[in-house]
Amino acid sequence: MVKSTVENLNPTRVKLTVEVTSEELEPKIKAAYKSIAEQVQVPGFRKGKVPAPIIDQRVGREYVIQQAINDGLNDFYQQGLAEADLAPLSRPEVEIEEIPDVKTNEGVLKFTGELDIKPVIELPEYSGLEVEVESRSADEAAVQEQLDELRGRFGTLKDVERPAANDDFVTIDLIATVGEEEVDTASGLSYQVGAGTMLEGIDEALEGLSAGEDATFDTTLAGGDHSGETASVKVTLQAVKERELPEADDEFAQLASEFDTIEELRADLTSKAEENLVVEQGVEARDKVLEKLMELIEVPVPESVIAEQVEQHFSSQGHEVGDDHDTEEHREELSKQTADAFRNELVLDEIAQKEEIGVEQSEVIEYIVSTASQYGMEPNQFAQMLDQAGQVPMIMGEVRRRKALAKVLELAVVKDTEGNVVDLTDFVTPAGDEDETDAVEAETAEVEAADAETTEAEASEDTKQN
Repeated sequence: MVKSTVENLNPTRVKLTVEVTSEELEPKIKAAYKSIAEQVQVPGFRKGKVPAPIIDQRVGREYVIQQAINDGLNDFYQQGLAEADLAPLSRPEVEIEEIPDVKTNEGVLKFTGELDIKPVIELPEYSGLEVEVESRSADEAAVQEQLDELRGRFGTLKDVERPAANDDFVTIDLIATVGEEEVDTASGLSYQVGAGTMLEGIDEALEGLSAGEDATFDTTLAGGDHSGETASVKVTLQAVKERELPEADDEFAQLASEFDTIEELRADLTSKAEENLVVEQGVEARDKVLEKLMELIEVPVPESVIAEQVEQHFSSQGHEVGDDHDTEEHREELSKQTADAFRNELVLDEIAQKEEIGVEQSEVIEYIVSTASQYGMEPNQFAQMLDQAGQVPMIMGEVRRRKALAKVLELAVVKDTEGNVVDLTDFVTPAGDEDETDAVEAETAEVEAADAETTEAEASEDTKQN
């Protein structure tokens, strides 16, 4: 076993010194001789059978020793890390300080490496953190809002003879020009005024227009060959329609839900509104608990972690230094986000370890199912993509940190702005967990079946090739 010593340069950087005896280096030297024997051609000797003394004469023992060191350096470095119990965050800057005598084999291989490591932190007392959230109640307005949203799904559009107003549905034609060049046209587009899903400035241009009228506004194009350029856009209004909502009566309740009466539907919407309030207060409390927790502890961040993440962001986006996206302000913002994320992860990992928090397979599957829907992908397809990219351990770490934060929230004292204690039991441990278990297990079976099919297909392909 190699011998290693550690010198702390700062809270996140150390200098690791590793010493390897000549006996430990000997297997690497023998391997180097064997490798070189396969490469050199010496009259009178078959390839791979050239004796060590002949190799010493032809290429020099110094060359052999150097190759042995180069081939074994990473193994010795990993052994040194393990012996010193270090978790590196960066590649080392290695410098070889001493090698054994090439003639007598006396002495040691000695090298040093400076590297960044996770800082050692001492967790603060996180039980009983006090935070305040906004006071919320499932009043009639909240229930009516949900009812109107449901009515909107069953609404019908009718033509109106009046100027367009916010929330109206309109049919429009567009012509965009940059300078004197017409760069894009579109006709018969449907759009809801105020939705904010089209061009910036279009909502203001449409309000007050009547059918047959047009308006011109300037906007910055977000796509195409002229992305980022300022264009003059002429919008012509062809028709105005407003949504007519069905009456909120028993007939609508039967159409839009499993209930027979509007009173039953309203009662259900009230219950859902109350559940939504718990989620809203839970999310607010969770964010504030994390913020308060991080205020109680100093976590130094290695510069290399920030630099690597920032450079990776810009390179993955295809940006170059000096372009409009790669600005000093943007780099500062990314640096802060990276540092905050590093601190959060480190502290939550420590809490997870202290609380002995584990991760069940069903929890990973549940996370994958939820995340897959955000990307519009099937869960089994998303799971296979994560597995092929080697990101499953990262997902497990994220789930574990979420559970650690939920534990801190569970131990916290949460009050609303009116001084009332907020019960977030259903948010920390949702009451539907039991009902969701079967669904998660079903998704687990689906993902595992897909993985099995993939493995079987790969095995079949290998068999064909062999």
